[in-house]
Amino acid sequence: MTAQFVDPQAMERAGKDDVRPRSTAIDFNVEALDLVEIIGPPELMARDFMSPYVWREADGRFGIMLRAVPKDPSTAADTGLAWSGWSEDGGRFAMLDAPSIIPGPGAEDIGGIEDPTVIRLNDGYAVYYTGVRADRAHGQMFYARGPSLDRLEKAGVALAASETMGNTKEATVERTQSGEWRLFFEYAFGDASRIGLATGRDVAGPWTFRPSPFMPREDSWDNWHLSTGPLLMDDPEMPVMFYNGATRDARWRIGWIAFSADCLAVVDRGIMPLVVPPPSDDRAATDIAFAASCVSVGGQVWLYYSLEDKKLARALVRRS
Repeated sequence: MTAQFVDPQAMERAGKDDVRPRSTAIDFNVEALDLVEIIGPPELMARDFMSPYVWREADGRFGIMLRAVPKDPSTAADTGLAWSGWSEDGGRFAMLDAPSIIPGPGAEDIGGIEDPTVIRLNDGYAVYYTGVRADRAHGQMFYARGPSLDRLEKAGVALAASETMGNTKEATVERTQSGEWRLFFEYAFGDASRIGLATGRDVAGPWTFRPSPFMPREDSWDNWHLSTGPLLMDDPEMPVMFYNGATRDARWRIGWIAFSADCLAVVDRGIMPLVVPPPSDDRAATDIAFAASCVSVGGQVWLYYSLEDKKLARALVRRS
């Protein structure tokens, strides 16, 4: 898997709020919130949970792959494992007996496995994930593939980090109406997170970089950090991303942004965050709601996200 790199500064300049509005107004509202229940072996239940990537199978079951996080990372051997499971209702998941992707044995991901994104294929599954080096300060995006969630094989680096585009991670991968694939990803630029975009003709690339699709907004809840979220493809003429944005002190919230059919132009963007964490009495507490996936069922959209980097929730979202 290869990619053609561009200058991140050029990506920044090209992505400055280039909004091409549609005549049809849209908005989204949250109608219900609930926690997601995880049931699994003791090794899993001793950890916290993040990055819930949920999808629906042809037989109606809900699949999940999440990041299982050590409760005390300072003393743990890894920053996370990718663990999978199944559910009949999308709210209560029975997990497999063992993780689907574990660190190592190579040095590039020996430090941990994070941010899994699952793509259902005709012959099995493809998974994009973040592999963390032993120093736990550097990571990049990797790719795995297999016929089932317990038979995945690592296939190498999917999107390499560089000196100017660090820590590539948080993949969002979808196919457009034209048949081309879009890979949205988070990368480090200076002391902020940004969203990048690459296009390709296959789910595994090769990828060609495009300008940053959108940028932080001054004097707003998303004025410093941006990170990818899931794409809602119910209307292929106007895909919607439930993205993650934050202030400089990393208070993350979930918002939405709408694209043209090819995902190369912004056509609308919500002003206020769609999902915020519940209030805490302790201002020093982790203040994060972070979207990972969405599933459309019978006209209803369930948005799955992490809270406080340790528990999972979902929101029932309705387009208005």
